[in-house]
Amino acid sequence: MGARPLDLLDLDELLTDDERDARATARRVADDHVRPDVAEWYENGDAPVRHLAVEFGRAGLLGMHLKGYGCAGSSSVSLGLACMELEAADSGIRSLVSVQGSLVMYAIWRYGSEEQRERWLPGMAAGRLLGCFGLAEPEHGSDPTGMSTRARRDGDDWVLDGVKTWILNAPIADVAVIWAKAEKGVTGFAVPTDTAGFGVREIDHKMSLRASSTGEIVLDGVRLPESARLPGVRSLMAPLSCLTEARLSIIWGVLGAARDCLDTALDYAGRREQFGRPIAGFQLTQAKLADMALELQKGFLLALHLGRLRDAGDKPLRPEQVSIGKLNNVREAIKIARECRSILGGNGILHEYPVMRHAANLESVLTYEGTSEIHQLSIGQKLTGLNAFAR
Repeated sequence: MGARPLDLLDLDELLTDDERDARATARRVADDHVRPDVAEWYENGDAPVRHLAVEFGRAGLLGMHLKGYGCAGSSSVSLGLACMELEAADSGIRSLVSVQGSLVMYAIWRYGSEEQRERWLPGMAAGRLLGCFGLAEPEHGSDPTGMSTRARRDGDDWVLDGVKTWILNAPIADVAVIWAKAEKGVTGFAVPTDTAGFGVREIDHKMSLRASSTGEIVLDGVRLPESARLPGVRSLMAPLSCLTEARLSIIWGVLGAARDCLDTALDYAGRREQFGRPIAGFQLTQAKLADMALELQKGFLLALHLGRLRDAGDKPLRPEQVSIGKLNNVREAIKIARECRSILGGNGILHEYPVMRHAANLESVLTYEGTSEIHQLSIGQKLTGLNAFAR
């Protein structure tokens, strides 16, 4: 057996001991608790999310880049490497960790009150409590400025009405961070999901991210005290900053899916014989493998650079920076998954190999938290100074 793809440039030498330890922890958790059963979870459209959350909490993987409240306070690079290992098992499992830590916990940690942080974050870090992030709506996905969900004052309380959709973990969450338009602009709320008027319908018949739980939230006169409002929210920039935070996990995570596909193709090509020799010995196959290894390493270097930028300061990455990372790494990961499927031939569609599952999952990752087109426009706006989003 030859070298593994990420060994070609000795990329491990760019990592610290703590970062390698975080990666090893996530790999162990994935090997012990995810890989043995994830293909079956995917086929059945179900996964033991609450059990997994507790295991991830024990390993310090939930909100691991946040400080205090039971969180590990790790670097962004450590979080990214952990997400890479989790997504090498399955994108839906990595999405659980990203939504919990980089969307919901981050929103409460950055924009919440001290009371809200103490109420929610320790339990979420331990995996005892699950959260979901309610931004996307049936008619407003890529354009959150058109948000229809409304928050109005009624005496000392707030009343929420609206619908949120494609919300990961919604059917099983204990708390939902809900974004709504109020009289003075967008605001956010930490909403206990057992509040009267809060309803969830699970979205069934998915062909992707099947080892996860996704739902539609209906807010029908949900009455909340002022203490549920996230006091640090001033505008739509708050939920967008949460997305920027979470996209770094995606930039790293998809490298894991791509690596797992490439490792599978390398092993298969070394064993599969045609015309009297392993197909790994044919020039066309080696050209495919070389090109995929090249893109995987370039994606790793891009993710590492963005992670180092994030760790160097106390501000989120700029929108165009994270757009470059998500656009490139997700696009290349899908290409790698598809090319690996071709190397496996007909066997590439079978349950026993992870390649088709990764490819289907990556189609969802390509869409959520900004489609490729949205990220292209973000980069284009920075290059030209012209806003192509404007009506």
